[in-house]
Amino acid sequence: MVEDDDELENSTSCEEKHIWKKLLATPEGRILVIGLIMALLFISVLWLGYLRFQEKAHVFIGMSATNILFGRAAGISFGYSFDLGNVLVIITNIIIETILVLIFYPLFVFSWRNILVIKPLRRIMKRTSIAAEAHQDTIRKYGIIGLFMFVWLPFWMTGPVVGCAVGYLLGLSPWKNLTIVLSSTCLAIICWAILLRNIHDRVAEYGPYASIAFVIVIILIVSGIYVLRYLRHKY
Repeated sequence: MVEDDDELENSTSCEEKHIWKKLLATPEGRILVIGLIMALLFISVLWLGYLRFQEKAHVFIGMSATNILFGRAAGISFGYSFDLGNVLVIITNIIIETILVLIFYPLFVFSWRNILVIKPLRRIMKRTSIAAEAHQDTIRKYGIIGLFMFVWLPFWMTGPVVGCAVGYLLGLSPWKNLTIVLSSTCLAIICWAILLRNIHDRVAEYGPYASIAFVIVIILIVSGIYVLRYLRHKY
């Protein structure tokens, strides 16, 4: 009986390894590997920075977390509120969103094909699928330009994560999809940075804590939208 259990475990383990090998051999699998490597490098840089320049590292960690949790506007605003320059804010946010897309896109594709479903991400994948399906017909009318504008426009449930899912549903090849999505993302971040830089410069005139208050307002607005969306789906 014990031997049978061991054989079953070994068989399951071999099967899982075989599945992962097949997944990593696909274009999406290679994209996932690139995304994970970029994430590892980014985390390593933050860690090394923390060892040498703790105060600055805290700002970059905070900006990264704010972008991931509350979106682009909050992340960029966070950087400006701690006096980071345009180049650092723009490059950091581009890296963050690029990593998110490179990791999320293949996981979405695997989930859509029912090849690999990660339970903690199931709700996110479902929401993304619903949003992507809701927008795909509109974007299809305008093709590549439509997808580019969808990612660039600063509306709720637009952006690179949903955009790459829409691109997949439209039948775009992985690399073409990511080229459109990431180029639009870069442009959007630059536009947001220019806008928010001007706003922060004006807000800062009202006092030393005005910029931080501005970030808090953005976070509260985004949090409110999250809560409203949760309540709407729940009830």
